[in-house]
Amino acid sequence: MGPNTTKTCSRVTLSRGLYLCSHKNRNFKVNISKTEQRVLHVLAQGGAIHFERASNGKIREIICFTRDGHVLSDCSGEVFKRLHRRRLIRSQSGKPYRITREGIVAVRPQLDNR
Repeated sequence: MGPNTTKTCSRVTLSRGLYLCSHKNRNFKVNISKTEQRVLHVLAQGGAIHFERASNGKIREIICFTRDGHVLSDCSGEVFKRLHRRRLIRSQSGKPYRITREGIVAVRPQLDNR
């Protein structure tokens, strides 16, 4: 396992945009980009990622809504895949994707979170 390996995490600790992840007694850091931080911040404030599935079951269209109902253009398919693969977002029972506990810990605090 290299230093940038992404696996499921059992413990997450925030440290300036990086979070330390413990997996099978190995610690590794995962870098979170600005766009990922932006999307996680919107989701932490109550936003959601709505999706539309194709006939084969794969996700075809992704739209990120803020809690006010505005659309966030930064949420592309690639950003969505990275957040989902790192288990920072999750969908339950076909509902829109929301932020997980690991995602809340990984997102950097912003000034408007008061």
